Amino acid sequence: QVQLVESGGGLVQPGGSLRLSCAASGSGFSIYTMAWYRQAPGKQRELVAAITTGGSTNYADSVKGRFTISRDNAKNTVYLQMNSLKPEDTAVYYCKMRIRRLGPINDYWGQGTQVTVSS
Repeated sequence: QVQLVESGGGLVQPGGSLRLSCAASGSGFSIYTMAWYRQAPGKQRELVAAITTGGSTNYADSVKGRFTISRDNAKNTVYLQMNSLKPEDTAVYYCKMRIRRLGPINDYWGQGTQVTVSS
């Protein structure tokens, strides 16, 4: 079994910062791409940022220059540093990891963490 556990969400004022973390637990697996998605009320889930095993990153245009994705392979953890937060960043944030375990490659999702940007 592989489980992803997220932390770091909360309420923050516009212009503030938050750091999300997502750690994979279990054994006998290899992690490939790690990513963060978000889903606002009434909207589809969208990709926020992704990072490959080699460290290449890509970001949604709406967060470029404000958010930074990083990973710690030794800890099986992905981070999302969010700066200069805006009310439109309010959403449930989900991490996703592409993982090979006992042969097949599958996508695993975290449980989601709420980020609310409001004064």
